[in-house]
Amino acid sequence: MILRGPTLSDDGEEHTGSVHVVDLADRAAAERFATEEPFWKAGLYRAFTAVATVVLLRREPAADAPYTLLTARWPVRDRASGPVEQGLLGAEPDGRLSFVAVLVDDEGARTRGVVAAVQAFPDEAQRLVQPFADQLAGGPVTLGAQRWQRGGRS
Repeated sequence: MILRGPTLSDDGEEHTGSVHVVDLADRAAAERFATEEPFWKAGLYRAFTAVATVVLLRREPAADAPYTLLTARWPVRDRASGPVEQGLLGAEPDGRLSFVAVLVDDEGARTRGVVAAVQAFPDEAQRLVQPFADQLAGGPVTLGAQRWQRGGRS
């Protein structure tokens, strides 16, 4: 288990979904994992998405801190050689980034999006991640922002 926890309403009071980033052998294992999730079995979710990722940054999120989960998707494009992805690791100004992964095709050769967990409220989190997401996408992208908290099954 790399990252897990519920997404939350704008006020942080209601669960709106769930995020699980897991290190599994293949797409079939990811789909099995998703359909065995207790809330899925209870019928609380209508859909799930399984996407291969390359994890660029991974830190344990702080407990009881406000987080935002940022996501962006774009048309599949060839993956940049190292500098763009490497630049993220050296460009963290203040350590609020807890997790960053690039969404890739099943072979890992082409990018299709990004996901990040940032210890900040949505507007500030978007300002921190937007330059990296735009560079990775090869142009401006719209970042979706959802409140998120650490938690879930292990």
